[in-house]
Amino acid sequence: MHQQLFCKVVTNIPGRKTSFFTSVLAIAIFGMACTPTRESSSATQPNTAQSPASTTSQAGEEQTTITMAVIPWQVSAEQEKKLEPLADYLSKALKRPFKFEITKDYETAIDLLVQKKVDIAYLAPTSYIEAHRRDPKVEPLVAQINKETKRPWYTAVIIANKTSGIKTLKDLKGKRFAFVTKLSTSGYVVPTVHFQEIGINPERDFSSVIFAGSHDKAKQALVSGQVDAIADDRRSYTDQVNEGKIDPKKYTIIWESVPLPSVPLVASSKVSVELKDNLKKALIDAPAGLVDPTGGIGVGYTLVQDGDYDIVRELQKRVSSK
Repeated sequence: MHQQLFCKVVTNIPGRKTSFFTSVLAIAIFGMACTPTRESSSATQPNTAQSPASTTSQAGEEQTTITMAVIPWQVSAEQEKKLEPLADYLSKALKRPFKFEITKDYETAIDLLVQKKVDIAYLAPTSYIEAHRRDPKVEPLVAQINKETKRPWYTAVIIANKTSGIKTLKDLKGKRFAFVTKLSTSGYVVPTVHFQEIGINPERDFSSVIFAGSHDKAKQALVSGQVDAIADDRRSYTDQVNEGKIDPKKYTIIWESVPLPSVPLVASSKVSVELKDNLKKALIDAPAGLVDPTGGIGVGYTLVQDGDYDIVRELQKRVSSK
């Protein structure tokens, strides 16, 4: 049975004064596979990337720092350094100090948001849905625009080591596999639903299954030979290929999902309407080339709302009910 994905499409290029979802994309979820030629929850003290902006106003009053929790996409130290220019830009645009907190895991980012210990968080769609379940007043503001498609979506992929003999999803049986975390959309939920559709049970059919904790660590497990295949976000994989961290001659994408609504920036329920509006404007107006919170080169943002993530809710229900 096919699901239908309803996702709005950006009609103008990043960098313009406004960038909105304006039309509806309706396509069958999991109706396509790509060919090999295409490319535990315990809070810890997070790493931070802070702007150099002053922490006092012109009147000499101490200003409240705006804090954004970010799920760990890359090695934290590397991601933190890459985010410094974005922290500086947002501090200047919002006229307030701004910092990122790169959390140990997805659970910690959700906890910080719903407990109102941070103002905003950069979450995977599945993580946003969990945060919204715990606090229905949290609100998605904007989502990143994919630099390859120039659209507000991304795809899940399954990547295999070519020496493992894996050419199709059926070949995964008996192999070692890595997911990211159960709160990752591309790194767990979407591939798991597809496995259900084709009759694969990872717990029964794979020789071992690990949860790496981040997209970066999943790829490290693949490159180090700890596993034979992984679930990942296509852009995350492509970025590391482009950076020379992964040799595309050694690995192949054996499956790719259809487009999924992009990763949202989510506001805590404590954030004022004024700050939400200012954040939306600052990010939509952000210059091209700034690194986004995942650590990749950004090409812009567009507005989103809760209903844009209903397709992910439906997929998550299917995983939870298995």
